[in-house]
Amino acid sequence: MQKRKRGELGLFAVEGEDLIEAADAAGIEPIELLVAGENVEPELLAAISTLPHPARVVGVYRIAALPQEQRETTLALWRVADPGNVGTLLRAADAFGAAVAISEGCADPLGSKALRASAGAIFRVPLLDFDDAPVQRVALIPHGGTPLHELELIGSTTFVLGAEREGLPDELVAGCEKTATIPITGAAESLNVAVAGAIALYERSRR
Repeated sequence: MQKRKRGELGLFAVEGEDLIEAADAAGIEPIELLVAGENVEPELLAAISTLPHPARVVGVYRIAALPQEQRETTLALWRVADPGNVGTLLRAADAFGAAVAISEGCADPLGSKALRASAGAIFRVPLLDFDDAPVQRVALIPHGGTPLHELELIGSTTFVLGAEREGLPDELVAGCEKTATIPITGAAESLNVAVAGAIALYERSRR
């Protein structure tokens, strides 16, 4: 199911028993469950599959059934275009009890690649619009910010992460209450956005 069609219908599909079980554990019921050899021909399910090896089960869910509440800690993603990174950041948010806010230009968290990378976190992590992420916003930048481990983190915190190559635009950084940098000692120029997000969440959890 393409992103535009998902938006029009308010529905999304997941493939595979692991994701279906994650939805069940979160108390989110499918509006349709297609099982190869039971209520649908395996060949038909294989024809619509996005996986190299078609899943035996496909579930269709309402987007409105996903969690949407605000949490004390949020990852706000600015134009993070790689679906694997979006899914991995959802998984990291799940590990630390955070929410995720998505800007325009981000990979769709309900696309098949992001869903697989989230490992079921999509059913437990609240998804917000980028502009709805709570303040105190901390822009994570590669250089020049306060070292993350020295930054005072009290109360509601939103870590703002930028696109994989371009990072955060200057005007967006200027609109954040704080800036932070994760110090690195090796030769790498910067950290992968999903790694940076996970480190920020861990650092916040220690406070």
